[in-house]
Amino acid sequence: MNEVGGRGGGGRAGRGRRAELHWRFLGWARGWGGTMFHVNHEPGAEIHHTDPFAVPTGQRSPVRRLRGRLAAPVTLWTAPGPAGLTVSSTLVAEGEPDRLLGLIDPESDLWAAVEESGRFAVAPLGPPHRQLADRFAGLFPAPGGLFATGAWIDTPYGPVPADAGGWAGCRLDTAREYGWALLVEATVEAVDLAEETAPLLHYRGRYHELPG
Repeated sequence: MNEVGGRGGGGRAGRGRRAELHWRFLGWARGWGGTMFHVNHEPGAEIHHTDPFAVPTGQRSPVRRLRGRLAAPVTLWTAPGPAGLTVSSTLVAEGEPDRLLGLIDPESDLWAAVEESGRFAVAPLGPPHRQLADRFAGLFPAPGGLFATGAWIDTPYGPVPADAGGWAGCRLDTAREYGWALLVEATVEAVDLAEETAPLLHYRGRYHELPG
């Protein structure tokens, strides 16, 4: 999931670093070395099968292949600034208090904004948000900035898409390195649920939605 051109969604690093981190967190890019491969025209489509730099199946990390077989909800994390990042590793834990966890890019502008403000918003995305998810992951152009298009609701925790199925406002508790990622732990302070909508899922390099 991960970075947007410039500093919009996570880019203090160059194009190579963006491609590498995007591969680690979302699994949408298939090669090391900073090459952003040709992608099908459909947002979120699978990387082109003729990519000459793709790692042969037998040489890919078994753990990475396992992760690719776990369907994950696609969410958008935002923070005051604003900054945002597409995240597919969000988990909610009920309790007293309720908690939220996620793995994000430690070099992203989102993390810098979260660290500074101590809070962030998480919105589950749906099938209509494929292009938005790609934009905040750095796979789709964002002329004028990440938040320049679409309708947004301003919240104390960060902007959220007006047509999202809802959002959660979170207060940062702690964060620590976890593998190549940053494990963020937060307390859920606010929840605003709209009418129930279908989720957008990421599975084996492509977007999917639940059968109707």
